[in-house]
Amino acid sequence: MIHDPHRTGARPSGQARTPQTEGASNGAKDAAKDAGGDRVAKMLARAGVASRREVERLIEAGRVALNGQVLTTPAVKVEAGDILTVDGAVVTEAEPARLFRYHKPIDLVTSHADPKGRPTVFEALPEGLPRLISVGRLDINSEGLLLLTNDGGLARALEMPSTGIVRRYRARARGRVTQERLDTLKKGITVEGVHYGAIEAHLDKAKEGPQGANLWITVVLAEGKNREVRRVLEALGLKVNRLIRLAYGPFALGTLMPGEVEEVGPRVIREQLAQHIAPQNLPKGDRPLWKKPAVVAAGPRRGAVEIDRGGKSPGRAGKPQRRLRKAPTGDAPPKMEYKAGWAKPKPKPKIVKAAPKRRSGAVNKAPRPAGPPKRP
Repeated sequence: MIHDPHRTGARPSGQARTPQTEGASNGAKDAAKDAGGDRVAKMLARAGVASRREVERLIEAGRVALNGQVLTTPAVKVEAGDILTVDGAVVTEAEPARLFRYHKPIDLVTSHADPKGRPTVFEALPEGLPRLISVGRLDINSEGLLLLTNDGGLARALEMPSTGIVRRYRARARGRVTQERLDTLKKGITVEGVHYGAIEAHLDKAKEGPQGANLWITVVLAEGKNREVRRVLEALGLKVNRLIRLAYGPFALGTLMPGEVEEVGPRVIREQLAQHIAPQNLPKGDRPLWKKPAVVAAGPRRGAVEIDRGGKSPGRAGKPQRRLRKAPTGDAPPKMEYKAGWAKPKPKPKIVKAAPKRRSGAVNKAPRPAGPPKRP
């Protein structure tokens, strides 16, 4: 999508519809439908402005305009040369698709803004990242892998059940269940009028207790409906008290610590997700653009070479540096020069032998007097 703010001339076919346009014939509508361009919601989502649902809310609030005219419906197509703005800012051409792995901790809401004022995932992200949207959601009490992307079209494709992307979870639950009963989930289950597709559940281990059993269950599914794992296991009489997402499609949680984020390399995106990304949005290169900031420990590192810059050593604050005298070529190696009062050898402690201990009940005997000298 190319934007030219100085473009003039006839009104493009992608212009927002007016009442006169709405009253056009069916033939004209069909011709407009067959014309090129993408819908405004898809265009903004692909540009990373917001998800399609959020774009619809922006349009309802009157914050989106096409060629200077405020839109009132998302049923509008945007063509090359159209000027699309959100809150007065021109939406530029979509950037190449980027993907991030994020270890979501508990007590964070997967949303850009929470009406209840609770902390959100996007508020906790480090600085330097582009505007991102989540691929699916994890509820506030769930943790584990959450994929983030700047491409709304990619996020939607990965979320759709028709894509068949597998999600793998590990759930800790309280109750009692057998593997045979878990195997019934392979046929699907209906809970409170909602039908869930085939689910694979494997009982990892169980620890019996006075109030039941603590179970660890690995759950694999391909739909990802709202609170699906919790509701399905509750239908079997289990109470889930911890839920961790281990993998989403080909991407795994791995060794990410809670709160850490890592960008997926462009080459991996091309190999794994090319069928879900528009060709013009495929990233190039092999290395990710963003790297998490390194944590530098205080003080000199072991094995590092310290450079004398005339200041104080970071590892010995307040202590002056030792300096070496420069020796002419061919002379003996320089000796260490000490200032007055520096590095004086400490006196060695005197070792005093302790007197032999007296045995209990022993009687002190007076020393015998020396006898007369022996005659030769």
